[in-house]
Amino acid sequence: MEQRILVGSGTGAQHLLARYANRHGLVAGATGTGKTVTLQILAEEFAAIGVPVFAADIKGDLSGIALAAEDKPKLAERARRIGIEGYAPAASPTIFWDVFGELGHPVRATVSDMGPLLLARLLDLSDVQSGVLHLVFKYADDHGLLLLDLKDLRATLQFVADNARDLGADYGLVSKASVGAIQRALLQLESDGAEAFFGEPALDLNDLLRTDLTGRGIVNVLAAEKLFHKPRLYATFLLWLLSELFENLPERGDAELPRLVFFFDEAHLLFKDAPKALVDKVEQVVRLIRSKGVGIYFVTQNPLDLPDAVLGQLGNRIQHALRAFTPRDQKAVRAAAETFRANPDLDVATAITELSVGEALVSLLQDKGVPGIVDRTLIRPPRSRIGPATVEERRAIMQRSPVGGRYEQAVDRESAYEKLARRAQAEAAPTPPASGDTGWWDRGDEAPTARRGRGGRPAARRRSDTAMEAAIKSATRSAASSIGRELGRQLLRGVLGSLRRR
Repeated sequence: MEQRILVGSGTGAQHLLARYANRHGLVAGATGTGKTVTLQILAEEFAAIGVPVFAADIKGDLSGIALAAEDKPKLAERARRIGIEGYAPAASPTIFWDVFGELGHPVRATVSDMGPLLLARLLDLSDVQSGVLHLVFKYADDHGLLLLDLKDLRATLQFVADNARDLGADYGLVSKASVGAIQRALLQLESDGAEAFFGEPALDLNDLLRTDLTGRGIVNVLAAEKLFHKPRLYATFLLWLLSELFENLPERGDAELPRLVFFFDEAHLLFKDAPKALVDKVEQVVRLIRSKGVGIYFVTQNPLDLPDAVLGQLGNRIQHALRAFTPRDQKAVRAAAETFRANPDLDVATAITELSVGEALVSLLQDKGVPGIVDRTLIRPPRSRIGPATVEERRAIMQRSPVGGRYEQAVDRESAYEKLARRAQAEAAPTPPASGDTGWWDRGDEAPTARRGRGGRPAARRRSDTAMEAAIKSATRSAASSIGRELGRQLLRGVLGSLRRR
């Protein structure tokens, strides 16, 4: 039997067909119109049919999905109006995640996994600075330098800057000013708390694809209350996660169930002030990732927040109320109305401004992937709690988590920082003295340093070479003088001796 999800009811029941869930979707509407609850009912219903879910929790309200709803008459009455038989509160199996490791299991990625393109976006680098960052990644790859955390990246940046002339022939010119700008951006990133995100153990994508012992999909909730206040980090992290899924999951093709459903709340942050290269990357991932069995659902206030190329990929649409107070709002209402398959019995543009909380205009893909006719729909009530879980409830759920203890302890193995530090230490070591030379430690001279000169050799080594040449010249002159004196004495003795014999 075909799996489908009941979203709500209007002139008829509105079902989202599971086999078309990987055709992506949009949940839009003004603040306070019910977008979060719609996200919640979609997530819990996907989980109920065995599909894992990943969702960002901006305000903390989505954490209630891990707990059963309170037995309220209003919820039961709404379920009866929609035609739900046997409505009963139920919790969904949930794993909490948190980039900062405070409200969930820590989420980490290595600097290498993030890559230069996304990292340049995160650091807000110019084109020239981005080019330098790409050069650093290429050098690290060529020389087996693992870039795991921020100190690895800083050490490699400094090494490249110090050896810019030597590396120029193979990697191109490196401006110390650009390296300095990247270093300052990294310091700002650390002050935002992002240092906790880079490192190991890195997130295993298989932990996002879990089901419980009864076959229900796990709902992975990312605690984003704090992360949301770092919009660049928030958007870059979620795009990195999508990119990792795209690059690592095998092709799946059309299937009865998607492998994972991904909800991107406050999706406009992904595209705000984003460079064209990054927007192109998002469009590529959205277009191609559905073949990996992943459905992406963008949650935002205004459909105009998304590029047309992305908006055109979203087949399942749920539009909550929009307010037409300004010319831009009115344009958004008209644009949203025009994207639906027309309903001759419904003035869509007018209905968008009249929807009450918990109502939406719904158009879902039907047989053969054809968009359904838009219908004014009463959204079904969730089975889980509407509202946040308490700190104690969240902690108890984390203690029972199947990934408990796997990510809590950070690991710092040998990587670029340690290798470059050993190299610098070896170059700073003094040159062993030649035979007969007591060395600088007996002469009382100052110890040589590891400063590098124009040729790339340590200055101490050049000074040692110069001193050696002077010593050789002095010894040669001394030997020549001695030989000359000895020959002179021998000649003199020979001449005097011959005179005496006469």
